[in-house]
Amino acid sequence: MTDISPPKGRGALARREARLAWGLLFPTIAIVALVVIVPLLAIFWISVKPVTLGDLRPAEIRTRVALRERGDQPLLELRVINPSGEQEMTKAGLNVTLPEGVTLTGDLPQGCAMDGQDLSCDFGTLEPGANERFRVDAQVTGDTRAAERAMRDAEVTATGHVSNVLTNSTFTLENFRRLFSGSEFWSVLGITLFYTVFGTLGALVVGLFAALLLNKSFRGQGILRGLYLFPYVAPVIAVAFTWITLFDPYSGSANALLVQMGVSEGAINFFGAKPLALIMVTVFEIWRYFPLSFLFILARMQSIDTDMYEAADMDGASPFQKFWYLSMPQLLGILSVLFLLRFIWTFNKFDDIFLLTGGNAGTRVLTVNVYEQAFAVSNIGAGAAVAVVIFACLLVFSGLFFRTMSREEGL
Repeated sequence: MTDISPPKGRGALARREARLAWGLLFPTIAIVALVVIVPLLAIFWISVKPVTLGDLRPAEIRTRVALRERGDQPLLELRVINPSGEQEMTKAGLNVTLPEGVTLTGDLPQGCAMDGQDLSCDFGTLEPGANERFRVDAQVTGDTRAAERAMRDAEVTATGHVSNVLTNSTFTLENFRRLFSGSEFWSVLGITLFYTVFGTLGALVVGLFAALLLNKSFRGQGILRGLYLFPYVAPVIAVAFTWITLFDPYSGSANALLVQMGVSEGAINFFGAKPLALIMVTVFEIWRYFPLSFLFILARMQSIDTDMYEAADMDGASPFQKFWYLSMPQLLGILSVLFLLRFIWTFNKFDDIFLLTGGNAGTRVLTVNVYEQAFAVSNIGAGAAVAVVIFACLLVFSGLFFRTMSREEGL
């Protein structure tokens, strides 16, 4: 029997090539991990933590050492504060060097000791919110005012440890329990799905229609394409402000036109009334992002072979039949990719709605809820929990989408 196995040297070469390939890919993998995976893991970590905005800044011991006078008697005042209202502080203490000419004559607080002019104190554990003040009789040789100024300028070294809620072993599912126990979440989820589904489908349909209009060559085609791209390339702050001004119920041109035409008897609050505000932000989403679909669809249309359209003309096919039976099968691939991308991007959209309505009038989507929980309510953990829910929703949608697409390709 003939041995057709590859030579051993080829296996060694393949292993060296594999090591070289992984070595070349390592910088990219590391960057992806730092930019994507690490923040994602941080969001999951924070979502199971009872953390607020105030917890992001670690609580450090606050101390104050001052030389004062009570009548004719100089006093050294020590003040120690635990600024954390929830966590106790361990190993609290301070060290300070007293100015020359200052001598302590009274009893030192428990845990304090003098070594020459060096005063060191160990206060042990401070309860949450503790504010301890100690006064010790002192004697000043020389100018008392100068000694007080020198005491204010003395460097105080403070020590104290407070367990940080972000790094300790305290975990909770309270953020998710509060999120799912209220009816508000399901309302926000429904609004998000409405905005996402209709915004995505609308952008695809309008983009497809625009691509059909510009698929033929005519004079001024380039100018019209540029105008189509304006909503997508224009700054979002500019176009959002324009829409708000245009549809203002008191000074907007749209309301004035509708009243003059007799369509409306009075001013309409487009961005301030339910459910019209949600419809308006969805229309804004369609108008702003249909150019992206238009570009991809038009590029795919122009790459389709024209021979089959000529054959269809000879067979007497109508324009609709050519579009439905010839163009659509060729466009399904790009339409499915665009639907996936636009769905994910729209589901994560925050700036458009926030600029138009601020999440009011029934337009509060999940991303706006993340902002309000994290910054308006100062509950970082709850905001992270909503972000985890958004990630889970998109993960489920992507899994169902790819599963459906794989079945259709298998057929």
